[in-house]
Amino acid sequence: MNRLSPLGALFLAALAASCVSGPVTVPDDMPPAKIVQKAQEASDVNKYKAALQYYGILKERYGGTGEYLATAEYEIAFIRYKQKKYADARRGLENLLARYKQDAGALPPQFRVLSEVVLARIAERGY
Repeated sequence: MNRLSPLGALFLAALAASCVSGPVTVPDDMPPAKIVQKAQEASDVNKYKAALQYYGILKERYGGTGEYLATAEYEIAFIRYKQKKYADARRGLENLLARYKQDAGALPPQFRVLSEVVLARIAERGY
């Protein structure tokens, strides 16, 4: 009979807990840069659901600022790309690029370039 060591049981419990993700909690006074940092940290460990929630909150709270709107929209589309949800990613990136046509001066230039690169990758995949 195979028995799990206490250390093994602890590891399995930690692994199971890390797979469960509920709604993220973001205090009302959390600065936008911190929200972006939290989203990036979640995305870096493939916790896309949490990352998308953070970016959604960023967009909701600070979407009136071009920098944070572009950040949220690009990153949401890029997560969709990483999830192989190419149609969703393409739609998000195209919408962001349409914003650049309307008001490029208010938006950071890097997201325009990055959007074009990812769109080209999506096109290479036939989507």
